[in-house]
Amino acid sequence: MALNNTYDARLVQQETAVGAGLQILLLALLGTAIGMGPAGWLTGLAFAIATWAVLSRALHRSRLRSFGPANRVTLGRATLVGAVTALVADSFESSPPVTLFVGLTAVALILDGVDGKVARRTGTSTPLGARFDMEVDAFLILVLSVYVSMALGPWVLLIGAMRYAFVAAARALPWLNAPLPASTARKTVAALQGILLLVAASALLPYTATFAVAATALALLVWSFGRDILWLWRTSRTEEASVAEVLELMPEPEPVAS
Repeated sequence: MALNNTYDARLVQQETAVGAGLQILLLALLGTAIGMGPAGWLTGLAFAIATWAVLSRALHRSRLRSFGPANRVTLGRATLVGAVTALVADSFESSPPVTLFVGLTAVALILDGVDGKVARRTGTSTPLGARFDMEVDAFLILVLSVYVSMALGPWVLLIGAMRYAFVAAARALPWLNAPLPASTARKTVAALQGILLLVAASALLPYTATFAVAATALALLVWSFGRDILWLWRTSRTEEASVAEVLELMPEPEPVAS
């Protein structure tokens, strides 16, 4: 996405309103097809409104004219995530069709690899786009962990909550906000979370195998976060030691004559 010096707030509203409209349309189709209950409807509508509000504010603050092709793909993925969220909320009252749930989730996961490629090929990568993509990923993992936890137990919620716990901890521990080096292992673990949780949610495997799949996802995530936190802690200690060493080498100021 390119910066636009003639930023028009109406264009921002048009971009985000399209996403909200598609979300409501998809909810209407789901409601007609499966007879979705009030919990699903309310959750889906809340997701649509929240997405519209957050994106409008983010675009207004970044002064970007539009999403661009890559972020439109992410917006479509967010629409699917909203539908999955509605199905999960509805599952507390009645079980959604497994095929529909798995299909929507699978398409959302596949599109996760598309928006990045589109951004690189079209030269439209932006911090806003990267953040948008990351938040959609994180929320989908949270929703899937809620769904799987209904069958395996509340411990599965740790998978979806871990990223949000890290963000909360970073508010109290500023050294957690330092940039991390690029890591193929981190990206691989992040990508596997959605796949493993989808397998666990599909009900295709016996209970023991499903438990093992979810446990593997959690173990990989704990390893990934633990490795990054350890790196951040060591880096912060090194930087503090370097600052202290520089301060020791600095000459003390001479007293000012009265």
